[in-house]
Amino acid sequence: MSFKITMIAIIDYGAGNLKSVQKAFAALGYSVVVSHEPQVILEADKVVLPGVGAFTKCMENLDKAGMVPVVKEVVRSGRPFLGICLGLQMLFEESAEVFGEQKCVNKGLGIFPGKVLRFPVSELKVPQIGWNQIQISKEIPLLHGVADGSFVYFVHSYYVKPADSQITACTTPYGFDYCSGISHDNVTAFQFHPEKSSQIGLKILKNFGELRS
Repeated sequence: MSFKITMIAIIDYGAGNLKSVQKAFAALGYSVVVSHEPQVILEADKVVLPGVGAFTKCMENLDKAGMVPVVKEVVRSGRPFLGICLGLQMLFEESAEVFGEQKCVNKGLGIFPGKVLRFPVSELKVPQIGWNQIQISKEIPLLHGVADGSFVYFVHSYYVKPADSQITACTTPYGFDYCSGISHDNVTAFQFHPEKSSQIGLKILKNFGELRS
């Protein structure tokens, strides 16, 4: 009896924590490839969009790599798609970033309506770096077996504010409860880093790997 090996592709656009995501999936026994070639991404069974750093730079890199239409096509195809950290933020329409004293609006992929905002000035440290909890808003496959209130690892100064609150999968308290995960149809994305979140993170990645493509 033959069976098809599921291929997970991680989009390489010159930014992001690619190797740590790849190693996490490989440790779970999945066949995974990091690629900047559109055809490889389009032929994969499941796709991951990671990201760290500046929104504007990452969108520029994604565009230069020819990956903007590729990401949109994967989402349209119905194949499982996972966004991580900036890979969540880029799915939205726009981000407000600050460069020195100059503010500007940066366009995202526009797959979901909503904005990316900076944490307000307060007694809290920005960026948020370290472990924090997720409060599960709705049952989704990737959070199956993950307890409400579980701690995961964050590194970010901005957060997403979806126009449609129904896509919010989990929230996190940091001065206020913000959206730290979304899920809609074949797309799931998290602000935190599953690949850095110990056994909870590996459970989430395993759930993704087990999705039917």
